Amino acid sequence: MLACVRTAAVFGIDASTVNVEVDVSFGLPGFTMVGLPDASVRESRDRVRSAIRNSGFDFPGHRITVNLAPADIRKAGSSFDLPIALGVLAASGVVTRRNVDDVLLLGELSLDGGIHSARGVLPIAAAARRHRFNGLLLPRPNRAEASVVEGLQLYAVTSLDEAVGALNDPAAFRARRDCDGDRPPPLHPPRQDGDFADVHGQALARRALEIAAAGGHNTLMIGPPGSGKTMMARRVSGILPALVFDEALEVTSIHSVAGLVGAGHGLMTERPFRAPHHTISDVALVGGGPTPRPGEISLAHQGVLFLDEMAEFSRSVLEVLRQPLEEGTVRIARALRTVSFPARFMLIGAMNPCPCGFHGDESRACRCSPLQIGRYASRLSGPLRDRMDLTVAVAALPARELSAAAASEASAAIRARVEAARRRQMSRDGKLNARLQGRLLRSRTSLDGNARRMFDAALTRLALTARGHDRVLRVARTIADLEGSDALRADHIGEALQFRGE
Repeated sequence: MLACVRTAAVFGIDASTVNVEVDVSFGLPGFTMVGLPDASVRESRDRVRSAIRNSGFDFPGHRITVNLAPADIRKAGSSFDLPIALGVLAASGVVTRRNVDDVLLLGELSLDGGIHSARGVLPIAAAARRHRFNGLLLPRPNRAEASVVEGLQLYAVTSLDEAVGALNDPAAFRARRDCDGDRPPPLHPPRQDGDFADVHGQALARRALEIAAAGGHNTLMIGPPGSGKTMMARRVSGILPALVFDEALEVTSIHSVAGLVGAGHGLMTERPFRAPHHTISDVALVGGGPTPRPGEISLAHQGVLFLDEMAEFSRSVLEVLRQPLEEGTVRIARALRTVSFPARFMLIGAMNPCPCGFHGDESRACRCSPLQIGRYASRLSGPLRDRMDLTVAVAALPARELSAAAASEASAAIRARVEAARRRQMSRDGKLNARLQGRLLRSRTSLDGNARRMFDAALTRLALTARGHDRVLRVARTIADLEGSDALRADHIGEALQFRGE
């Protein structure tokens, strides 16, 4: 007998529907799987066999052939377990419908018939809605994540026996399990990253980070150990506005594919903050693998990627950042297809000025030679430095400032200014200033006589590249937006120039 059920395969952050065709016919007992399955899918034969038997059903003692169509797309992951098992039971007559074409199925089986959570549930739910499926049968821990997508009947199950009951009598299952999904999905718990009120002094660095947050600019902080670079960088997410729905949907989809959406958690509303260790590989940073998964730069999409001790990262790792910083996406090519992951993030780097860390520090003597200092600074290539919109020197604080009782400005006040500046940008151009290019950038950064003379002199003195020229204008535009000014004045250009660090 032949049965067919529907599931989905995730590629990048998108999902495509897959037909699971199961044929149980007379012949020598065997379990054959075709349709370009990878090792994790082929291993499902043993899980499916044990799960069916331990759930109290009879496993067919005949020849079983499973076809995953379309056959030219590689199928990977353990979420095919449940569709295959239900297909076998449908072909055996346990599931009364042999063609389940209105419900999408996914889930990983344990040997006792239990159902574990799966990756990529949010993209799969979006695909089910897009292809006009009525419902989605999925593991119960993934119910909150799938409920972000409206218009789907959710059948959240914990065992193979429950899944069979949901397909055989959907109405009774809904009445018993409350699967209508009318309740709003729970949000991710808020992240506690500290407050800028904890930061004493460092007015210049705080100003640079406020400008960076307002316009989405890349920032590099250079200073001795203990000057507060890491402390301030980790508080940047607290001054960024919350994600709007479309951004939250995209960010949550990326984290879902990476398996980072916790059980019972739904939409992410706070911008991500990622701080990988300096020993990270280039593949872990940009993404990849036999079945491409998002890397740190994609997990930081619409948020912050913080590289602490930036000069300690390997040269190859830092250089792979150059293209994503410009394009906002990363493309991973494999033999069968190319996968694209969004990677529009704000890069914040922190590094010491020299190997010992005390070059330029008035309180401690530097032990490094000029050659060592030059070599250390050259670990960041010129093209990468050119992509940093703001470079700020962070000096060590004197002891009297560290012990001062006066509190600094809180993150809430800074966030209000950042949100106001971003609203101006979005209402004017539909994008942040860091993404302005070409004719639109020129129209938004026209300079008067004094500002033009200052800028032209700086171009010659600092030997700015064409990219550096545009980045100064973008930063100046953000400074003007923070002040609520439509015109770009000489003081805006002057402040932007002081952060070039050339």
